[in-house]
Amino acid sequence: MFVPCGSSAPPDFEGFTLLLPAVSVGNVGQLAVDLVIFTLDMPKVGYFYTDCLVPMVGNNPYATAEENSTELSINAEVYSLPSKKLVVLQIRSPFVNNKYRSFCQTLLSWVKSSRCAKVILLSSSHAYQCDDQQLHGTPLRYLFSPAIQKTAGELMQRLNWKEMEKVAAYPGVNDTEMVLRIPGGGITTLLFSERLISDGALSWSLISSCIHPKNVYLLTQ
Repeated sequence: MFVPCGSSAPPDFEGFTLLLPAVSVGNVGQLAVDLVIFTLDMPKVGYFYTDCLVPMVGNNPYATAEENSTELSINAEVYSLPSKKLVVLQIRSPFVNNKYRSFCQTLLSWVKSSRCAKVILLSSSHAYQCDDQQLHGTPLRYLFSPAIQKTAGELMQRLNWKEMEKVAAYPGVNDTEMVLRIPGGGITTLLFSERLISDGALSWSLISSCIHPKNVYLLTQ
């Protein structure tokens, strides 16, 4: 659940866009979120309390002076920029085993209660498991929830972005049954196939195929 900083009242996120990483291969989503938070100088407004993530604590990753270098950071923190109607959930540690579904339920509950207008999930997948059609062109892919398929789909066509392709469920045995498969994508498939998409809460996901040495290059694309 969301816990605001200090004793202040919870901030109002109604109509905001929520941005978060999927904790996936190469940490591409997390690095991209770090870039957004630091570039926009987004202030921390709270924490996301959950037992689904491995506990951790560290120094302020966005310190710019000695005064704020000793501030502590934990595994899930929330940053907000009201002028752009943007709220960011940064996740810094992996999931506890068998806690993926529980986290999705908690996240969905928060999205509903905060009345965020859109949710953008940043994810990645193993480049070595791309099929033939995914080896051509850009390594970036997207997924949409049905609620915004029409409006956002037109935007993606103008940008020449590609939708994440479905692959054969049993390659070489049965090529007619197609499924969504994002190897190394963390909770991405779970969110789309079972949780948020069924309630129309998840808007879209941006996915990059990557290998570890190129993760910094890919997150800037």
